[in-house]
Amino acid sequence: ITRNLKAGEIVGQLLSARRLMLDRPSQHKRLISNVVFMGQGEPLYNYREVSKAIGFITDGDGIAIGRRKIVVSTVGVVPAMEKLFKDWPQVQLAISLHAPTDEMRSAIMPAANGRWPLSEVMAACAKKKGRDRITFEYVLLKGINDSPLEAAAVVELVGRIPSIVNLIPYNPIEGGQYETSTNNAIHRFASILEDANIPAPIRWPRGRDINAACGQLSTQHHVAANPTMAVSSPV
Repeated sequence: ITRNLKAGEIVGQLLSARRLMLDRPSQHKRLISNVVFMGQGEPLYNYREVSKAIGFITDGDGIAIGRRKIVVSTVGVVPAMEKLFKDWPQVQLAISLHAPTDEMRSAIMPAANGRWPLSEVMAACAKKKGRDRITFEYVLLKGINDSPLEAAAVVELVGRIPSIVNLIPYNPIEGGQYETSTNNAIHRFASILEDANIPAPIRWPRGRDINAACGQLSTQHHVAANPTMAVSSPV
């Protein structure tokens, strides 16, 4: 990626997907009903174009997908989060959390946590108005962030705001430094959150057996070009 996408290019991806799926406006039921800004870099670093794209996608005379069917994922770009809440209060937010403390989060995802620490990210989340829950994405790494101690810390961190925590078993890559948590550890972690009335669905991977699960294809491509990336961040 050498530049940010323009709004028309973002919307064009959605229109291309609809054409490939034969998703016609005249159909009784949409085949594509939700849109997630995720997996192509940090959306909120490209806020102006992302905001324009949301406008086109949700416009009643355009694609007309409901605002609550749009999710924007971020590592926690605080100024843009606050702008998103103001401009698009019904659009859903997902935060890449992955750790309950700044020290651990900086070790796992150093580029993300350096500028806006968790205290600032959570303070911004608390400003979101309405009844919608904020989603926190949490990749479970064996022996690093998957213990009952970390689970209790996550409860303490997010329990004060309406939230849901998506638990994501790590998809390993050959030569990587991280391992997937055991099923027992994953279920134990989820139970601690659920006992605190925080929904914690487990997002079991698909395609891992052919190295096509989330993060594996892109990471393998970059590792082939730069072998030192095999021990880089999982997110």
